[in-house]
Amino acid sequence: MTRAKPTIQYKKKDGIAIIAMNRPEYNNAQNGKMTYDLDKAFKKAVDDDEVKVIVLKGNGRHFSAGHDIGTPGRDIDVEYDRKSMWYDHTNKPGGEFLYVREQEVYLNMCRRWRDIPKPTIAMVHGACVAGGCMLAWVCDLIVASDDAFFADPVVRMGIPGVEYFAHPYELNPRIAKEFLFLGERMSAARGYEMGMVNKVVPLTDLESSVMEMAEKRAMSRAVLKLAGLYSLGVFGEDESESFKK
Repeated sequence: MTRAKPTIQYKKKDGIAIIAMNRPEYNNAQNGKMTYDLDKAFKKAVDDDEVKVIVLKGNGRHFSAGHDIGTPGRDIDVEYDRKSMWYDHTNKPGGEFLYVREQEVYLNMCRRWRDIPKPTIAMVHGACVAGGCMLAWVCDLIVASDDAFFADPVVRMGIPGVEYFAHPYELNPRIAKEFLFLGERMSAARGYEMGMVNKVVPLTDLESSVMEMAEKRAMSRAVLKLAGLYSLGVFGEDESESFKK
């Protein structure tokens, strides 16, 4: 029996949790299983005291093409172990079916992840479209490669709304309107000019740049923890003197 490929890969290195979306054959389109697996990975990183920083990335050519609207793994009619107070959507008719699912799987998941108490960094390359933007925007920092682009073409697709409406906060309101009304691609460079992206680097330098940033954050958290232990008198006299140095 062939074992199903994990939709999310998780590894830890030097106090940094690296979470990778792993549906590269579908450009990391997010089905329900990936969303709930991603939630488990975030929780694992939050619960691990050794993890100081969380990095989110996508395997393959793109960060994420958005929500799964047509792959063989689309599972819109599957009920998962819900994380919010919303009820099961699978037995509801018409618009309620979609509305309830999107409240749970999209909006409330993003709210959970936005409130993660550890620094989060999105490592964005290639396409970051619609639901992909949601994942990048819940992170504290966004580092993008120079080939990355952002887009939210849902209005052009005939969908009268967005699930996680962060657009006027990530962009200024007028640019947010352009982003939504026209559905055009926004380059990483323009995203940086708009203040949405923290840093743009060559694709070949993306991972090293993100890890360098993450290591700085991990070190600063470690120093703060040590400082707190010192102030509480946890260190002995000899240890505290060496720490001061």
